[in-house]
Amino acid sequence: MVASQVHLVRHGEVFNPERVLYGRLPGFGLSDLGVQMARAAADDLVERQRHVARVISSPLQRTQESAEPIAAAFDLPIDVDDRLIEPTNRFEGRRMRGAGGALRDVRSWPVMVNPIQPSWGEPFRSISSRMLSAITDAYRSVDDGDVVLVSHQLPIWMVHRTLARTSLPHDPRKRRCGLSSITTLAWQGDRFVEIGYANPAAELQAGASDVGAV
Repeated sequence: MVASQVHLVRHGEVFNPERVLYGRLPGFGLSDLGVQMARAAADDLVERQRHVARVISSPLQRTQESAEPIAAAFDLPIDVDDRLIEPTNRFEGRRMRGAGGALRDVRSWPVMVNPIQPSWGEPFRSISSRMLSAITDAYRSVDDGDVVLVSHQLPIWMVHRTLARTSLPHDPRKRRCGLSSITTLAWQGDRFVEIGYANPAAELQAGASDVGAV
């Protein structure tokens, strides 16, 4: 037996008053608003009345904290899979826009030469490969029920584009992966397919800061 569905949950808003690209840097946990978002995602999963058999998170603080209300709702521990982590990025710890931002700094331009790869961080294909490997292992790891994986915007978006069979390079401003959103997958035939997308924290996002994603 294997899992019924796999739910990819993005973390909630991060406390980031300096508005830097935080990437894999330690010490970036959820804001108070982010905690509310994480609870909204947990409530959404509970309302579906599905049996959740396992909760797995990226090792970063913001995903661990986002997984907590989900794990508590289903009385489960939080397992960790390093493959769900945010990609590496050369601009970690820097602001991207505005005065002093990396986009205006000529010293940054050499690492921006190839947005197709991208040249400033982990290749898109690598992100997609490790995410799909983690998803497949999680899917096979339970005898019954659903699995929840708590990850980050770009890794989840790479899964979406891979399953949709569209090119991995993209405009990051057009990602459909809101804070605490839930992208649901199922196995159909010989492959995973995306069967749903929910944005349970949508009402909380109007005043949210979402500038730290890669």
